[in-house]
Amino acid sequence: MRRAVLRLCALSKGVLTPRRGLTQGSQDPRKQRILNMREACPPIHVNHGMCVRDKLREIVGASTNWRDHVKAMEERKLLHSFLAPSQKALSPRRMKDSYIEVLLPLGSEPELRENYLTVQNTVRFGRILEDLDSLGVLICYMHTKINSTKTSPLSIVTALVDKIDMCKKSLSPEQDIKFSGHVSWVGKTSMEVKMQMFQFYGDEFCPVLEATFVMVARDSENKGPAFVNPLIPESPEEEELLKEGELNKGKRIAFSTASLLKMAPSAEEKTTIHEMFLSTLDPKTISFQSRILPPNAVWMENSKLKSLEICHPQERNVFNRIFGGFLMRRAYELAWATACSFSGSRAFVVAVDDIMFEKPVEIGSLLFLSSQVCFTQNNYIQVRVHSEVASLQDKEHTTTNVFHFTFMSEKEVPLVFPRTYGESMLYLDGQRHFNAMSLPVTLKKDCF
Repeated sequence: MRRAVLRLCALSKGVLTPRRGLTQGSQDPRKQRILNMREACPPIHVNHGMCVRDKLREIVGASTNWRDHVKAMEERKLLHSFLAPSQKALSPRRMKDSYIEVLLPLGSEPELRENYLTVQNTVRFGRILEDLDSLGVLICYMHTKINSTKTSPLSIVTALVDKIDMCKKSLSPEQDIKFSGHVSWVGKTSMEVKMQMFQFYGDEFCPVLEATFVMVARDSENKGPAFVNPLIPESPEEEELLKEGELNKGKRIAFSTASLLKMAPSAEEKTTIHEMFLSTLDPKTISFQSRILPPNAVWMENSKLKSLEICHPQERNVFNRIFGGFLMRRAYELAWATACSFSGSRAFVVAVDDIMFEKPVEIGSLLFLSSQVCFTQNNYIQVRVHSEVASLQDKEHTTTNVFHFTFMSEKEVPLVFPRTYGESMLYLDGQRHFNAMSLPVTLKKDCF
């Protein structure tokens, strides 16, 4: 049975909706003016029941049949002539040109719930990650739409999940969910996408999530970079979004430059690690080798979980690589299990940040996921998941992704202590990601 995915609901051609604007006034689809399929304005024309991933296949000319994928990719070579020689050759676009609203009708179509349901009767966050990834790509295709050809010459892929912030502990599987989003900043070949998620309660949609993704455009064969349309603001708010996008780019560069894989820890971080080391020395011996744990603490090496996935064609994207949303879902589910096992209680995701897609995962690969608690504070748990692949023929492992998740436990959790220098760097990296989160985090428990 084909997995249930998002349904396209509407494309607004009016004034760009503010980031929190969807919470203003009545948001009942039965009361508000949300265009249906027959009323959808350009650049989207869809038939009733078409889902986001079906729309993506249509845009890139991908086949739904695995046996036809080679032919479909060969046909994409003919699209090279539609690629722009420079960004100046492309017409500017507005933020509202890429704005989309999408409905996930869990409440009105109960048959969809099964694929989104957890054993605790909440919505699976891993499925939401998959849907956000698909929606982010579609938004970028709306921004770069070429009217002279039905099939896009661009191959748009996810480069980075900059951040995802939650404002709700769990979601109801019995209420409709709505997503909205648009391109908020562009470079020459990259685009930043801001997305929001809401869930219906009473007579309005309540905000539950905000996400920022970075997508990159490549040529029709996904072999090299391709230019994207410039973005022009139409209001002071949109100008602020553009400035924020530029600042985000600078922050990403600065964070990468200061990576512990490139630079030594700061003086303050060195002091932190040394004090932690001293606190684990056995006072009964005069030795650096004799280590004991302080009260309510766990060695970092004892907080690991691992998994193995075989990458089947079922999980492919429209370019016949493994779908990035699938990788995020599997990494999140392993991280969640790690957080729950470590804390001994149920954990709730608070934030996701800095997921870099280093290398595409080929169909048929063996996907190795390794999850580890790398930092804790009060009832917060920072979990890092390392992803690597190997082929059946080649035993060499290659890193594809590193995922960072912040969880909140129902109770205070033990401190995690590194034993080695490598683990100490993991601890500091986890601390940096935790400190980058917007604190204090207050998750609403019963919004609906």
